Order: sequence, then structure tokens, then C-alpha cells
Amino acid sequence: MRSETVKNSLPSGVDLPATGFGYTLSLIGGKYKILILYWLYENKVIRFNELKRNIGTISFKTLSVMLKELEADDIIIRTEYPQIPPKVEYSLSERGRSLIPVLDMMCYWGEKNR
Repeated sequence: MRSETVKNSLPSGVDLPATGFGYTLSLIGGKYKILILYWLYENKVIRFNELKRNIGTISFKTLSVMLKELEADDIIIRTEYPQIPPKVEYSLSERGRSLIPVLDMMCYWGEKNR
């Protein structure tokens, strides 16, 4: 196992953001993005305030920024309904749903190793 780890580790000087691992981290890294993905997966469709309540410790501004980044990366879908007051719902895109097995493996690993 040790030789596999050494053989598969990144040599010095490798640009981590240019790797698949680095790219994935750039999409879901940070304090709140994984929590947002979790709540979207659990609820299928969720509104901003409900998401804010579920996360609890996130500010409105931070949640707004995180949602905009996830939408720009095609991880979530933002659906706006033209009514008064405005209604906006968020859901996982197909690309976002493809991250769920990765998150499931993280949960599995955490349960086995805590």
C-alpha cells in the first residue's frame, strides 16, 4: 500500500488546480457549498429562506454568493417565477446530481473512520 501511495502522489511542482482533484475542490470547496448541495439533494427543490434556515450559520450575503457560484458552475439551477412577491427556487442540475456519489463516499468514509 505504501508504494502505491508514493507512486500515485503528486510530484512537487504539479499545479494542483490543474488536476481533476483541484478542479472538483474549486467547485465544491469551502465551508458551505457541500451543505448547500446536501440540502438541495434532500429537498429536490428549495427556496432561499428555507435553505438559509436549514444551514443556520450562513449570512444572506454568503449564501447568495455561494448560490451564484454554484449556478455559474452549472451545479444548481435557479428558477425564478414572475410574480409578486418574487419566488425563486433552487435545485440540483444534472451535473450537480453527478456529485452526489462523491458526497456519499465522503459520508461513508466519515462514518467508518470517526
